[in-house]
Amino acid sequence: MEQLLKAQHVSKNYGDLKVLTDVNITLEIGEIVTIVGPSGAGKTTLLHILGTLDRPNKNTNTIVSIENTETTLLTDKALAKFRNQHMGFIFQFHELLPEFTALENVCLPGWLGGDFSKEKTKKALGLLKRLGLEKRASHKPTNLSGGEQQRVAVARALINDPKVIFADEPTGNLDSDNANSLHDLFFELRDELGCSFVIVTHNKDLAKRSDRTISLKDGQIST
Repeated sequence: MEQLLKAQHVSKNYGDLKVLTDVNITLEIGEIVTIVGPSGAGKTTLLHILGTLDRPNKNTNTIVSIENTETTLLTDKALAKFRNQHMGFIFQFHELLPEFTALENVCLPGWLGGDFSKEKTKKALGLLKRLGLEKRASHKPTNLSGGEQQRVAVARALINDPKVIFADEPTGNLDSDNANSLHDLFFELRDELGCSFVIVTHNKDLAKRSDRTISLKDGQIST
């Protein structure tokens, strides 16, 4: 398998609080990796750094590379563009814009990237259909169930053909049936599209199904 992401010597402090200490992690193309550990272990912070939503401590030894691009060297503007083009994100609370329809929410990353084409809208509709939501495209989030909202968030994460999707407790707000359905969807999308997933989770079943599990404790990888 070919390496997609490499992070070496990643540390993160917020003032005097040490959150991550010298973490090393890799991700292969088409791999699903789960990050587990107790609350406060640094899981979300690590996910945000890998996904370029946050920056690690400045250190000459630190590397965060995605598709052979050293993200720590990019300016904030260049980093935002790179993130939009190469990554997708799924959060526990879906983070859909309430004033937008499901279709508009899915199109949003494309619009932010400057693509307002009919093809992008057609693609968004295709993703909603793939996720069983074609009849809900014109509905706003308040008119969707929790499971439907999270599937809209998945479609939004896929709209720009990302190579890697970062998910932070994506099923933490769902009942077991919807959670299992979403887990199945991740593996189907990996097989169909070849995208990789990095998933922070407390769900033991998902961790067992993943290709690899990374355990964090007190800001460090534990073995």
